[in-house]
Amino acid sequence: MIYPEVRAALAADAGPDLSAPGFDVAAHREQVRLANLREPREDVASVEDVDADGVRCRLYTPAEPLDGLVVHAHGGGFVLNDIDVHDAVCRRFANRLRRPVLSVGYRRPPEHPFPAAPDDLDTVVGWLRRVGPPGPYAAHGDSAGANLALVAALRNPGFFRAVALVYPFLDPRNSFPSWTEGAASGFDPAEASWYWRQYARTAADFDDPDLAPLLSDRLHTLPPTFVATAEHDPLRDEGEELARLVAETGVETVGIRCLGQVHGFWRHAQFTAAEPLVRTVAGWLDQHLG
Repeated sequence: MIYPEVRAALAADAGPDLSAPGFDVAAHREQVRLANLREPREDVASVEDVDADGVRCRLYTPAEPLDGLVVHAHGGGFVLNDIDVHDAVCRRFANRLRRPVLSVGYRRPPEHPFPAAPDDLDTVVGWLRRVGPPGPYAAHGDSAGANLALVAALRNPGFFRAVALVYPFLDPRNSFPSWTEGAASGFDPAEASWYWRQYARTAADFDDPDLAPLLSDRLHTLPPTFVATAEHDPLRDEGEELARLVAETGVETVGIRCLGQVHGFWRHAQFTAAEPLVRTVAGWLDQHLG
């Protein structure tokens, strides 16, 4: 069952047809960015835009921060959203976590296809190693950002102490059964396929584990891993398959499914499940960064 508040949000959603002829990606990004900046947001002790060796980031530092820092990669199908769109949720996340959060403004397709985004996460890791705020570090992301956070951990074994992923976007072929069950979720296979086509240079990239990390043979190198999925999200099964695969390697793994929810709910405070999930992720990360 989709919860009533979620059904109401789906009914009110009038998102664009991304594949329509003449769709203006840049204009849509700006419209969404400005709309999100008009929304209420929490105060944080310090919010600072930083240059991580050429990658624009934003550092959120709560009052009296504990040791450690979380690197956050925003969702948006690799193509959409940015630091400003995720500003409100990163503020909440830093305050609940009681640690700094570094939101990464990675390059996006179609202007900058794969592997530009994971390369930018690598650049941020290199910057943190040299001059960044002190660790320990964790990686976090939602949707496509969860893909990038996961790949960052796989590319940099031993750097992150924990990885927390919210409904990760992992399978470029949309091959899991939850895709056929997700018609009411507001996220259809055509939209997902459009994102993957923008991200990949060619179809051959679909078999690259740095784009499709379910194919990785390095899952055993991950630190403790947390995966949250949503019951009515087409990405549900691929996220839960990741949790199964990681657990099978012997890595400490926690997976949860948020009932009645759809893709995207985590960053929207009006969903009653959003705040509990932010606090759950923060609490799990505290367990591993403390």
